[in-house]
Amino acid sequence: MQCSFVERNWAGNIQYRPSEVLRPASVDELRDMVVSADRVRVLGTRHSFNDIADADALISLEGLGDDVVVGPDASTVELNPAMTYGRLARVLHRHRLALHNLASLPHISVGGAVATATHGSGDRLGNLATAVSALDVLCSNGEIVHLERADADFAGAVVGLGALGCVLRVRLDVEPEYEMTQRVYEGAAWPADTSHFDELTSAGDSVSLFTTWHDRIEQVWVKSRDGRSVELPGARPATHARHPISGVSADHCTAQLGVSGLWSDRWPHFRMDFTPSSGDELQSELLLPRECILEAIEVVRRFAGAMAPHLLVSEIRSVAADTLWMSPAHRRASVALHFTWRPHAAEVVRLIARLEDALSSFAPRPHWAKLFAADRDALRQRYPRFADFNELVGRFDPRRAFGNDWLRRYIVG
Repeated sequence: MQCSFVERNWAGNIQYRPSEVLRPASVDELRDMVVSADRVRVLGTRHSFNDIADADALISLEGLGDDVVVGPDASTVELNPAMTYGRLARVLHRHRLALHNLASLPHISVGGAVATATHGSGDRLGNLATAVSALDVLCSNGEIVHLERADADFAGAVVGLGALGCVLRVRLDVEPEYEMTQRVYEGAAWPADTSHFDELTSAGDSVSLFTTWHDRIEQVWVKSRDGRSVELPGARPATHARHPISGVSADHCTAQLGVSGLWSDRWPHFRMDFTPSSGDELQSELLLPRECILEAIEVVRRFAGAMAPHLLVSEIRSVAADTLWMSPAHRRASVALHFTWRPHAAEVVRLIARLEDALSSFAPRPHWAKLFAADRDALRQRYPRFADFNELVGRFDPRRAFGNDWLRRYIVG
């Protein structure tokens, strides 16, 4: 089945090649499409800022249905990875279950977030892909490969960048439902030492520092399961709801001011009942070793003046280390430096290259679905299992049916 297609990504900076998307109504129909395709990619919710999802043919899994199955001990759920986190949260609520974390925007698909190691925040919390305990991959020869955590290929396949095949099903760890609070603090001082930075990021289960890199950290968003309020150096509690970007209405943000609510209504920054339109912004993000973060912050602050005409806001978040081969937090506790830019494409691309060059001694790893300047040689040096992942791609997809220009530039050569 073929359907007409919105030709651009969420931000509008990428125009996809196909004018149509294949929408199979069954696994058998999907298998036929994959086996017969020369080049194909699976389309998610189009919240990528580069051409990672583009190909001659695109396939949507929406037609296969959500079909969420709760495990017998209620510690896992299986689902179609095309499902968004917002839809999944509603199903989990009916079973009084929850995930360990969410990204700032609940409108993204599970499959896209997992494949690119998209994350929330938390000193002790891994990215969203770390919740995966099993997955089924439809390979380009029509074979379906099932992988569990104990399998040798599992850690390489989870953050698969869409290169191995079409992920048909994912199984996620879940836990009993819980409530959280969210508080915003304004005007925090820049961390002077490691203990100061640790104090900031440990103020809650999830902490986001929003800044434009000038004299102060404009906002600190603290999300907590225990509901406690904290004191932060030089900061004051906000007296009204805030948007991360100064001067923008907070109407679409999740509840703040310490009001308790469901996990799914507090982990994200933005409400699930708000459907974002095309974003007038560009995004880039670098994950750095946590032990280097104070030096890295000082490097970036030197760019504050150059960034000012183009930067809307930056977000600084901690992410726990994991063992997934292509995760930017692979084997190192990390801090993510996220940049939300005005749609000044040429200027932003130049700034991203300058920032990455200035931070190169810290071996920054980019978020795979955002804009970055690193080339394949640099990425190979920064990912210890880079060669192993390429070997895995060769075994799962020897004819490179799931390859595209993005993969050839950055991963498979």
